[in-house]
Amino acid sequence: MHNPDMREDRPARLACDALACLRGGRMLFRGLSLDLAPGQACHVTGSNGMGKSSLLRVIAGLLPAYAGTVSLSGRIALADERMALDTGQPLARALAHWARLDGADEAEIAAALSTVDLAHLAEVPVRFFSTGQRKRALLARVIISKATIWLLDEPANGLDTASIARLGEAIAAHRAGGGLVLAASHQPLPMEPTQVLSLVDFLVAEDA
Repeated sequence: MHNPDMREDRPARLACDALACLRGGRMLFRGLSLDLAPGQACHVTGSNGMGKSSLLRVIAGLLPAYAGTVSLSGRIALADERMALDTGQPLARALAHWARLDGADEAEIAAALSTVDLAHLAEVPVRFFSTGQRKRALLARVIISKATIWLLDEPANGLDTASIARLGEAIAAHRAGGGLVLAASHQPLPMEPTQVLSLVDFLVAEDA
């Protein structure tokens, strides 16, 4: 069951209770529970194929839960491997499309681009971006969304040391403003303090 409350006046909250996910006839995980309040963060760990991305998509309402419940209040922004920007457009114009829907203005777009150090590429089509630059562009998209719940899938992939530090600063600012973050990654993330949720603890044995 998925129970979203998208009202912007509600404090950010994300709770999963006894969550299970079935994909392609295979149970990825079951019995997963977590509870995040404003300002908190959780790092979901596990190797590729364990279900980290599926967990984020279940929480976002893009995949059905096989069992359990997801309850949340606040708006969600999901940044995963799917490029949510028009790659044929210059970055600033691609972001402006979403900014209009989210109620963000040009100043907020400029601020987000500065945060991720992409202001100098604002007029470059997104298709020319490297993996790391695309990750940073998606983070800018998340920032201008004004969502209180950030779901980040492998947010540090392709980032150099300086960009990882900027990621940490953006996450810290979001949390300080009352937002919360659920990030899935097989590598360390710049989120302190943070909860750690290992999918290994919720795997289903093949003969179960």
